[in-house]
Amino acid sequence: MKKLRWAMDGDFWELDVSTPRTLEGAARAVPGKALPLGVSRGTRLSKPKQIDFMQRFMAAPFIPSYSNHHGMTLQRVFNIPFTDNWFGLLLGQFNLSKFLSSFQGSEGAMPVRMLDFKSIGRFLLDKSLYALGVSSELLLTPDDTLLLTYDSFDAHNSPPRKKAVFHHKASAISPFFPHHNFTLDVAWPALFVDNETVNYWDVPLSMALDFASLPSDSGPSYHLCLHHNHGSPKRFEDDDAAQAPASLLPGFSVKGAFSYKKNVDIWRSKAQKLKMVQPYDIFLSDPHISASGIIGAALTACFGENSVRSYKDTEEIKYFSLYDPTLKSALLGDIFASLSFTAQHGKFQRLFSDLTRFHVHLDFPSGSKFLSGATQLAQDLLNSYQPSSEAVKLIHPTTTFSLQQQIAGPFSFRVDSGVIIDFKNKGWRIHTDKPVFAIEYALQVLGSAKAVAWYSPKHQEFMVELRFFET
Repeated sequence: MKKLRWAMDGDFWELDVSTPRTLEGAARAVPGKALPLGVSRGTRLSKPKQIDFMQRFMAAPFIPSYSNHHGMTLQRVFNIPFTDNWFGLLLGQFNLSKFLSSFQGSEGAMPVRMLDFKSIGRFLLDKSLYALGVSSELLLTPDDTLLLTYDSFDAHNSPPRKKAVFHHKASAISPFFPHHNFTLDVAWPALFVDNETVNYWDVPLSMALDFASLPSDSGPSYHLCLHHNHGSPKRFEDDDAAQAPASLLPGFSVKGAFSYKKNVDIWRSKAQKLKMVQPYDIFLSDPHISASGIIGAALTACFGENSVRSYKDTEEIKYFSLYDPTLKSALLGDIFASLSFTAQHGKFQRLFSDLTRFHVHLDFPSGSKFLSGATQLAQDLLNSYQPSSEAVKLIHPTTTFSLQQQIAGPFSFRVDSGVIIDFKNKGWRIHTDKPVFAIEYALQVLGSAKAVAWYSPKHQEFMVELRFFET
């Protein structure tokens, strides 16, 4: 699932997706057909560090997760401090579902009376029940970190997953790239998820360099990403010879974008908060109604087999594009926009009924498609024709909404979902798309932090995570 956020950056930023299918707990989004701007992976607490935090301060001996591929698993972390600025983490995973299924023999379930410590011990010695992850994080400077990970699975003959990440955090006093986030990410293999088909793909080697200005509430920002894929992608843990998304094929791409964002407060409560009562989350303590908009332009240059994607897209909609089949290169330009609306009731201080929050987000990832559809729609109306479903589909934005409601105290329920229209049906019925349900527990003592347990019926995944300073 996409990271649970109220202040979403839009689908064109292609945020990482949280998933329990790997020990890392994250996958990259497959670049969409609109106009991918590449990765926008800001700093976040790694999965081993999240588990270590929950073990230390939330008395959680094991952290559960579930996927239709692995079943129910339990994870635990062991901290290995080397120095004040260098530490290692050892993450162990136990496949509970597979362990319980081991008790079922060829003739059905094994009777309970026949179980003894020797039988249980024999089952526990099965290496396929375990997965091991080793990570090392080095704080080079107060703003620069280097993360190295190595994950090994004995089950399914999975190859080990290795990753190296250098991250520079935006800082006003930094001598290098002040007010900019810089990330260099190398993974072999790298896990990608196709949001349309819900398929996971492994790319043998993927390298990404991400450079972005520090986002602001209102004002301009820019983003630059260099991305290189090497090797033929294949389905994750599947020998099915399905056709991989063209954007994952070997090649090199340079993607850049410039955008302008504007926030508007329609209404904001001036009522005083309860005295001597700290809100459960300081970022959710102001009742308000607000709106924001983003408009920008992007340019993508592709070299290699992945340039075929750009060429096929321009056949359907007339983007600004150049294509050279001899050099296997393409240049694609487009504009994009997004609109969002947020309404909140309550200050999240009382035990009950003190937080109701609604957010809706409209993405227009391709201005060329929108203008093409608007032109067709205008022609249909001028000629007194019924608007065609193809034209309406082109101007229809990618719509997502979120609803959060306090249950009791720091606990709240949240649902994130997309909205799609069935244009094949004459009535154009509206459906929810890939809903995600979550229970959030606000960690009041930290100001703005929460433990999130979410479930995605579409992906058949369940996961427990920590989130800091997210709304």
